[in-house]
Amino acid sequence: SRSVVKNFDRMREFGAAARTMLEQAAAKEWGVDVSECQAKNHQVLRKDTGEALDFGDLAAAAAELEVPPAESLKLKDRKDWRYIGKPVPIVDLDDMTHGTAIYGIDVTRPGMKHASIERPPVLLGTVKSYDDSEALKVPGVEKVVRMPVPQEPLGFQALGGLAVVASNTWAAMEGRQKLKVEWQDGANAVYESAAYRKTLEAAAKKPGDIRRMHGDIEAAFKGDGKVIEATYYSPHFVHAPMEVPAAVADVKDGKCEIWACCQDAQALRSTVAAAIGMDEANVTARVTLLGGAFGRKSKPDFGAEAAIVSKAIGEPVKVTWTREDDVRNGYYHAAAAQYVRAALDDKGKTTAWHHRTVFPPIMSLFVPGQKKPGTWELDFGLTDLPYEIPNICIESGEADVHVRIGWKRSVQNIFHAFAINSFTNELAAAAGRDHRDYLLELIGADRHIDLAKGGVEDYFNYDNSLETYPIDTGRLTNVLKLATEKAGWGRELPARSGMGLAVHRSFLAYVATVVEVEVSARGELTIPAAWVAIDAGTVVNPDHVRAQCEGGSVYGLSCALNAEITATGGIIDQENFDTYRVARIGEAPKSITVHIVDSTEPPAGVGEPPTPPFAPALCNAIYEATGKRIRTLPIGDQLRA
Repeated sequence: SRSVVKNFDRMREFGAAARTMLEQAAAKEWGVDVSECQAKNHQVLRKDTGEALDFGDLAAAAAELEVPPAESLKLKDRKDWRYIGKPVPIVDLDDMTHGTAIYGIDVTRPGMKHASIERPPVLLGTVKSYDDSEALKVPGVEKVVRMPVPQEPLGFQALGGLAVVASNTWAAMEGRQKLKVEWQDGANAVYESAAYRKTLEAAAKKPGDIRRMHGDIEAAFKGDGKVIEATYYSPHFVHAPMEVPAAVADVKDGKCEIWACCQDAQALRSTVAAAIGMDEANVTARVTLLGGAFGRKSKPDFGAEAAIVSKAIGEPVKVTWTREDDVRNGYYHAAAAQYVRAALDDKGKTTAWHHRTVFPPIMSLFVPGQKKPGTWELDFGLTDLPYEIPNICIESGEADVHVRIGWKRSVQNIFHAFAINSFTNELAAAAGRDHRDYLLELIGADRHIDLAKGGVEDYFNYDNSLETYPIDTGRLTNVLKLATEKAGWGRELPARSGMGLAVHRSFLAYVATVVEVEVSARGELTIPAAWVAIDAGTVVNPDHVRAQCEGGSVYGLSCALNAEITATGGIIDQENFDTYRVARIGEAPKSITVHIVDSTEPPAGVGEPPTPPFAPALCNAIYEATGKRIRTLPIGDQLRA
């Protein structure tokens, strides 16, 4: 979502600088003006004679030259690009397919021990007492290390508990099972997810902090038109990457080496340094391939755990999480309740939109006691509501926090897109209009949205300027038209079949998704096909974009179908994929067709934008097929009710 956006121009400048320096080195070698030299196909050619020098022959001399300033460089014209915009296989694909690629869980070091950690079942719980005598009897178990108690704000700290250290992973896990621990659960033991949902929904019905306002919202609702209102709810989700967190640390001689399947090497390094009281300069972080991540592995608490244990035992150690650890001790996507109401005039046109969102904020990781979302958290798909409606009010409430709240693939866009796109479908139905046509009317004229007119002065725009990346409703309209055209929107479908759509801007990209469903009389759901249209600006590798659209859609499907994190007495109820169900292959769309808009706009993110539109498109399709309105995720057994 950020790498190409942030590095596209930078990498082109790197290439142009290297090319220029190689041409300068060749000019010096031949004793000619640099204008007589042209780098092409891994060689520098002399224009007048056709002589050639390989880059390898010039590299040493070129490295001695002064790097040219960026403003002096001439970048290639778009028409001369050889790789950008064309499918290129990833460089480690062969290693991946043959099983030789190294993931975090694959790392080994000489003399390495293995650790499995029993963490407090309730967040911020502590060890009251423990008996490790039976654990130490397990063959291979060598010692038990008491982990430090984390302090608020939690950030990326280790969660505490007891680490069982052994000569192999199995022994460490078996020894962990033999531990006898009495826990002091602490304040978060009051967390009951069913009651928490009711609290969020109640808060969504009360006035909150106004985040965007234009027009006269109350006057609009006092008119003679129709008022439509709905409350939407989505639960906690967990990332559930196929490879669980794993890290190897070697702390010795005042230094630390750490190997981990972490998305953020800088955060890994600083977190480990803080965890073991070491100068960051003495920590070397080595990042392996990621067996899935989705935001989970940008939070390097598991790296801190490995470093703490290694320092305690004086030997290299690998900490491997189990699936149960990953599900029950994760950084959870915020549960959210949203109340939305709209005013429709006598022609069914929307004249007012009032939206209130309530969820435990990510900011709670970094600010003790934080209950209100940061401004940027609202900017994930809500503050930038793209509709041409004369009266708009966006509000946020506050929520208590009882688990670690972290960013997950597309962050708050998941639940904001769900409510917004579901509600537009409800408005279209209330107006007796086709959803696509009604949505195009809501989006309105092609324009760049000026959020300052609604009092929004610090919209973060995914850390990019609005001058470079404006909120462009024309691009939103275009992907909506493209997706629906390719899906054959409006064609006749069999009984109990339907099409649904959703469109959303996130991470600077514009995505429209159309989902076709079949729902049997018994409530069994089948998805024959899905279509995705994405405008991600200039695309570097279209194969990657298609893969992200396919994977992001299935990820959104998991959020919609059965995945849900709940808690009883502060303890997470789910443990593994039997209770936290990600989408099975038979539940996935039979086909996902991706259409990439050819664009000369600056590149946008693609890793996350395909996820938010899928759930609302699916639920809207279910409504069209059955007349049943889904306002709560996951869908679960609602179709059979």
